[in-house]
Amino acid sequence: MSNAPASAAKSSVREQARAARAAARKLALLSNEARNSLLLGVARRTEQNAAKILAANAEDCRAAEGFVKNGELSQAAFARLRVTENTIREMVMRLEEVARLEDPIGKRLATTELDDGLILYKESCPLGVVAVIFESRPDVVPQVSGLAVKSGNAVLLKGGAEAVRTNEALVALWRETLRESGIAPEAAVTLLQSRADVMELLQLKREVDLIVPRGGREFVEHISANSRVPVLGHGEGICHVYVDRAADLAKAEAIALDAKTQYPAACNSAETLLVHADVAAKFLPGLAKKLKEASVELRGDERTREILRGVDVVKATEADWATEYSDLILAIRIVDSLDAALDHIAEFGSLHTEAIITEDAAAAQRFLNEVDAAGAYHNVSTRFADGYRYGFGSEVGISNSKLHARGPMGMEGLTTYKYKLVGNGQVVGTYARGERVLRARKIE
Repeated sequence: MSNAPASAAKSSVREQARAARAAARKLALLSNEARNSLLLGVARRTEQNAAKILAANAEDCRAAEGFVKNGELSQAAFARLRVTENTIREMVMRLEEVARLEDPIGKRLATTELDDGLILYKESCPLGVVAVIFESRPDVVPQVSGLAVKSGNAVLLKGGAEAVRTNEALVALWRETLRESGIAPEAAVTLLQSRADVMELLQLKREVDLIVPRGGREFVEHISANSRVPVLGHGEGICHVYVDRAADLAKAEAIALDAKTQYPAACNSAETLLVHADVAAKFLPGLAKKLKEASVELRGDERTREILRGVDVVKATEADWATEYSDLILAIRIVDSLDAALDHIAEFGSLHTEAIITEDAAAAQRFLNEVDAAGAYHNVSTRFADGYRYGFGSEVGISNSKLHARGPMGMEGLTTYKYKLVGNGQVVGTYARGERVLRARKIE
């Protein structure tokens, strides 16, 4: 993709990362009120500059049409690229929501008395510098920047070439607000420009604390394999809806339709529908009719195709069970039991979000306890797997990892903690000689 505008001479990525590190130290010292004022300032500036953002995005979309035609950009990615007036309203709303959230920094997580006058405190603190590498979606800029600034972190952003103009317009709003405020350096929010910048970024283990790649599996795996910086992958979403033998079929139909069609380009949309054999013949024909009306392509196993004779259902291959379509395509498989559904998910799931539709409380509890995923749902759409819907104000991404952060990643995923030990001249030798004894006692 070579239609991006030429960039002016700029500092090296290492220099920009070091400037971000210095900015992060300043941000970490700001009061919650000061950080909130920056967020609300950007929200106002976003409203005031809506026309500029839309004009920049229109240029990106025009240029991206060529990428779609020659296969360099998928239709799903193109859909994520587009910014509308409603998108801008959501950007503003989410910034305001993050500003209203509780301060995540300086929380006392635990207090332990080790001895008289020797107190150990465990307190939350920022990570420092977070780099986010993403494709297509310009709304990542305000979402991630808002969460980073609120939690006292600086952020390095690297978007795809298809969204370069929109990303530049959005980052400019942050840097203008930071510059005019005078309370934190504008390097707190920095946009990296070229693909070469990414390879340099991956080597900066002293300057960058965490890299969050947002994209497809191959993209995330490439970043992880080549990075010397810790990576928290925003992996693919192969999400399942399992319709149990005890499902309320009207409820199941509404949920399956929402999970597939409400926004198919999202990583939390359903890619595979598993249906218990006892209800498949009754459930699938009506659902298939509504899915077809919504222009969904169906791919099914042999039993599904037998039930849906007369409906255009493509024969599913083994690859279909392991594919994130991000499109109006749904794979359907009939299973003979809850165990079979759990086995299928264990083999093909991506640890993202899985849902069971059932009125059987025991079956639901088994599913919630046994399915291995960041989100395990009962009688709700997988589309709820979202930081904003979870009350986080926004999200950095959705982590399929089990370490540090899992699922929709809000501000807490951008924090760590430190131990603060406060005493009055104590030395270890006193305890080593047995003159005094350490006695850890938790203090509420």
